[in-house]
Amino acid sequence: MAQYYRFDKEKSSRKPGITPLKEAISQMLDAYHLKNSFDETYLTAHWSTIMGQPIASRTTKVYVKDQILFLQIESAPLRDELVRAKHKIIELINREVKPGLIRDVVFI
Repeated sequence: MAQYYRFDKEKSSRKPGITPLKEAISQMLDAYHLKNSFDETYLTAHWSTIMGQPIASRTTKVYVKDQILFLQIESAPLRDELVRAKHKIIELINREVKPGLIRDVVFI
C-alpha cells in the first residue's frame, strides 16, 4: 500500500529554544568579533551592485582596511569624478551596508 504524507501543524511549528539560522549566524559573528570583517567582505563582494556596473567595470581593486576604502580606478576621468563625489560614496556605502563602516575613501 502507498503511504501518503500528512501535514501535521504541531510538528511543523518552531520549538522553543530553537534559533533561526540567520539569528544564529549573526550571534556567532558578534561573539567572535567578526561582524566588521564580514561587512567589509560583503562590500567588496557586492561592489558592482552598490556602485553600479559602469563604475565597477572600471575598478580593478577594492578593499577596506581600518574603515578606509581603497579603490584603484583605471579611468582617469572617472577617478576625478569620484574624488569630487567622495562624501556621496561614503554616505551611499554606509546606508547600503552598515552605518559607520567607511569613514574615508582613498584612490590609488
